[in-house]
Amino acid sequence: MIDKFVASVEAALEGIGDGAAIMVGGFGAVGQPNALVDALAARNLRGLTLIANNAGGDFGGMPKLIERGAIARVICSYPRASRRTAFDELYEAGKIELELVPQGTLAERIRAANAGIPAFFTPTSAGTELAAGKETRRINGRDCVLEYAIEADFALIEAWAADRWGNLTFRRAGRNFNQIMAGAAKVTVASVHRRVELGALDPDRIVTPGVFVDRVVLVPEPMEGEAT
Repeated sequence: MIDKFVASVEAALEGIGDGAAIMVGGFGAVGQPNALVDALAARNLRGLTLIANNAGGDFGGMPKLIERGAIARVICSYPRASRRTAFDELYEAGKIELELVPQGTLAERIRAANAGIPAFFTPTSAGTELAAGKETRRINGRDCVLEYAIEADFALIEAWAADRWGNLTFRRAGRNFNQIMAGAAKVTVASVHRRVELGALDPDRIVTPGVFVDRVVLVPEPMEGEAT
């Protein structure tokens, strides 16, 4: 019987070691798998590559992961936060690398890996510092920059509900990067707020089929008034 649910957050993170490339879903504080990231930070890993929309920000579990020196490289579209964070200090000291990617390009590079597309051309960033050292071609009268798909060893994502096959549904803006990251990693781990019986999910509402998901862990949504 296929049952992709695991008993704990720790079990969901099995196999993640030093030097791994890890995608973390979320857009700002929405849809970020904080329980998974918090547990990852507790492992005292080193040399990780973090692929996410932001470089930890000032919310959720990623600042802790960066503060503890686990991250060697960040690939993101938004490295700054409303206040100075550990990322700023480490970057200025040359202790963490940054690959800055325009947000739409970041999403498309992840989606390309999901779809099995190794690279693509985009006009975004043409003629800017972000295009330095990259192949540029004139296509339909516009300069376009070659960008490569981004793959990862693990994707840590958050969804709203799942059945035991790993079929996922999302709620409102919680879909964001989570959906495309699910198929762009060797191992996808999903934290979900609801576990439902097989067949309970409307097939038309399943955004991420279970074939893209390896492990699922139940992290109930905090009740109103509880800490998030």
